[in-house]
Amino acid sequence: MVLSSGVLGSAPSLQTAALLHRAQQAEERAQRAEDALTRAMDDMHKLRLLAQGLVLSSGPGQGPSTPGAIAELREEEDEAYFSSYGHYSIHEEMLKDKVRTETYRDFMYSNPDVFKDKVVLDVGCGTAVLSMFAARSGARKVIGVDQSEIIYQAMDIVRSNQLENTITLIRGRIEEVDLPVDKVDIIISEWMGYFLLFESMLDSVLYARDRYLADGGSVYPDCCSISLAAVGDTEKHRDRIAFWDNVYGFKMECMKNSVLSEAVVEVLKPETLISEPAVIQTLDCNDVTISELEFTAEFTLKITASTHCTVSKICYTHTRECKPCLMMFSTGPHCTKTHWKQTVFLLEKPFPVQTGEDLPGQISIRKNKKDPRALLVTLTLDDQRQTYSIQ
Repeated sequence: MVLSSGVLGSAPSLQTAALLHRAQQAEERAQRAEDALTRAMDDMHKLRLLAQGLVLSSGPGQGPSTPGAIAELREEEDEAYFSSYGHYSIHEEMLKDKVRTETYRDFMYSNPDVFKDKVVLDVGCGTAVLSMFAARSGARKVIGVDQSEIIYQAMDIVRSNQLENTITLIRGRIEEVDLPVDKVDIIISEWMGYFLLFESMLDSVLYARDRYLADGGSVYPDCCSISLAAVGDTEKHRDRIAFWDNVYGFKMECMKNSVLSEAVVEVLKPETLISEPAVIQTLDCNDVTISELEFTAEFTLKITASTHCTVSKICYTHTRECKPCLMMFSTGPHCTKTHWKQTVFLLEKPFPVQTGEDLPGQISIRKNKKDPRALLVTLTLDDQRQTYSIQ
């Protein structure tokens, strides 16, 4: 019985071992197939990026550069952009920016006659705070549109404030959604990015204006300007540029070009300004076209201190106007700090300047074809020419 039991027990053991071996082989084949699929998907992604580069870099008559093709190729990048606005922290930062939020609030609350019984469109509504300001200012109907997932929180916020009968929220791109109205009387939006134009959200506002704004309607903010000033800050230049000359005993000068080409967003000390500001561009949101958001401007900086010019600094001022009330705020270093801060362009070589001197220059702003939400800024100053990226 013991022998018989032992013999009978050995057969299942052999069968089990064979089954386990076949299962292991199958698992290995499945893993190889999964790895191959992953490589194929990576290759497809690389090909897609290559195609995007070819399409976006092609000029007129050089390839399929139609808006539809560009929109399709940008879909993945746009999803990442909108996904970033699904995080609560970015909305908390914007809401806590009192300069930003209170200016919008005060403008609308101080001008109820502008909003009374009007239909208002809020482009990129986020948490719907601007939509609620408009509703509280007497708007008959407010439509908020946003592609990011924050829209679902906004719906809860609107209901919590008993404004769901006035405010309708829609998830989607303004270029793709269907609004429940043919025309609106007012478009409001907080579309501004670093250096004013970063993120290219103004493009969507202008699309909404051309598609939905009724004759005699208005876009707010209505007028925005970009200003440039010179900065003398040798300590900052040493910290950011000269630093690479000797890094723990090693030469890393090759890093300078990469560091120089990236604009820096930070809060500057007002005392480092060494020129009067020069307005390089003013945008009227009721009239400006998308093509005019890329431009070249000549400027002259009036120097106010004898020192070395180390940095060129960009600030910008937003103005929203409604007669007889004028509301505005500035993101310049002399004003209360905002989450936009200032955009700084470091110069490769500092140069001396004298009080009263007129310093001429040229600046060009264009979208980055590889990432249309980013900007390329080319600055010419004192025979130095440098292109910077804002991304």
